[in-house]
Amino acid sequence: MGDYLLGLDRRINCVLIILVQLFILESCGEASSRQQLNAATTFADTISFENDSLKKVRSTINANQKARQLDSLFRKMAKHHLLNGDVLIAQYGQIIYKNSFGYRRRKPDDTLTLNSAFQMGSSTKPITATAILMLKEKGKLNLSQTVDEFFPDFPYKKITIKSLLTHRTGLPNYMYFCDPLYQCKEEPMSNAELLKIMIEKHPPRYSAPNRRFQYCNTNYALLASIIEKVSGKSYAQFLTDEIFIPLGMTHTWVSNIPTDSLNPNKTIGYETNWKKYDVDYLDGVLGDKNIFTTVDDLFLFDQAMYTEKLLSKATIREAYRGDSRKHFDNHNYGYGWRLRGDRKGVQVAYHNGWWHGYNNVFWRRLKDKTTIIILSNKINRGIYQVENILQILDESGSEPAAFREEYP
Repeated sequence: MGDYLLGLDRRINCVLIILVQLFILESCGEASSRQQLNAATTFADTISFENDSLKKVRSTINANQKARQLDSLFRKMAKHHLLNGDVLIAQYGQIIYKNSFGYRRRKPDDTLTLNSAFQMGSSTKPITATAILMLKEKGKLNLSQTVDEFFPDFPYKKITIKSLLTHRTGLPNYMYFCDPLYQCKEEPMSNAELLKIMIEKHPPRYSAPNRRFQYCNTNYALLASIIEKVSGKSYAQFLTDEIFIPLGMTHTWVSNIPTDSLNPNKTIGYETNWKKYDVDYLDGVLGDKNIFTTVDDLFLFDQAMYTEKLLSKATIREAYRGDSRKHFDNHNYGYGWRLRGDRKGVQVAYHNGWWHGYNNVFWRRLKDKTTIIILSNKINRGIYQVENILQILDESGSEPAAFREEYP
């Protein structure tokens, strides 16, 4: 009887495998008749049938169904001019879907590929924060140190590294106060020149430190300067050596205006009417923005935050501890991450970006490693509405996504 049941089980598994293979072939046929998925990748492409089970078969079919639904959703968005960019969707650490829609540049038209690199805007901030926390773990700094310990002439006192990370400094935003103070606008302004303006001109701050949460790009520009001071390397070199190379992020770099255009994968940022954004003096400041990356490379960083490749688990948990209010809500902020959750802990850690024609979604639900990455080089607020994506991913229905449009 045991041998009979074992043989029956094997025959059932074989039938299930054939059914799934037929299902995948049928899916491919449907995709082909619908202009195919171009360079799209589905989770089913990587499924192994060793030690197969009904659960794995259902998971495979589920992933293919989700991939087809996601493809339909994004194609509709692109058709109605709601998306020009690359997307990557994953769950449980597995990529379900990725694809490119639209143009890397217009006139002459050059279409996007999955190797296209986009300006991350404020989605850069989690990477800057990670670099600071790596230096902390190496004993090079601690979060209670103040900016004037690194730059003695810095005129604002009691500004700690922690308050920079969590936007509780009360400092003014350089994107506003530098306009009348920086005279050489035909040249990019560096972080060192920004620091010099703050020391010499002492623009008034918005509030006393640690009074309240106030999102401010100046905080992360100063963190980049601290990274350079402590590590003895440029911000770009430190990230390359300590994050990009170790994680295999081979298509990611920190912006360098004279050489950016030489990279064949670099995209161009456009306004909604396809008017090209020109580089201006603010493009020289690093830390708060100005990393270029691809969807695959950003996914590598996303996955590293579930391991100890860059930071210990204890430090990662600390980074997800909101500091903007006493309890979790949809507008909390940790160390480089926007957070939403409840008294049981963080549910979502994310950071969107917006800068000079680029706007991005980098959304991460921690409990099931759901990742939504949308990198766009033509401004469109519609990409922040991820409820339709979640409806496809969640069999039980959508989980509310409380996004705030991210302005750098």
